Amino acid sequence: QVQLVESGGGLVQAGGSVRLSCVASGRTFSYTRMDWFRMAWFRQAPGKERDFVAAISGSGGSTAYVNSVKGRFTISRDNARLTVYLQMSSLKPEDTAIYFCAAARSASTTVEVGGTFDIWGQGTQVTVSS
Repeated sequence: QVQLVESGGGLVQAGGSVRLSCVASGRTFSYTRMDWFRMAWFRQAPGKERDFVAAISGSGGSTAYVNSVKGRFTISRDNARLTVYLQMSSLKPEDTAIYFCAAARSASTTVEVGGTFDIWGQGTQVTVSS
């Protein structure tokens, strides 16, 4: 059984920062296999579709971001802790959304914007007040 659990969301003022975490668990993930998976963050604002935010390769050497978050958000991972992070800074009200963690098995050492992911977490709400 594979599970991704997000945490770290909440209410933050515009201009503030928050760090999201995503912990992987289950037989598929282990500290020896975590780097087999590329990981990503998506978000879904009220009444809108789920959109790509950022992705990171298995080793962490390659990252990709949607233009709207470049320079403000940073994706990182700690494979030994089975955890992926999204550090969000200079937050804007339009960043308000449910943020989802996603994973996909991949042999590639690079990631690009978007892509297909087949393992999903339940999401964590981030609300940015103006």
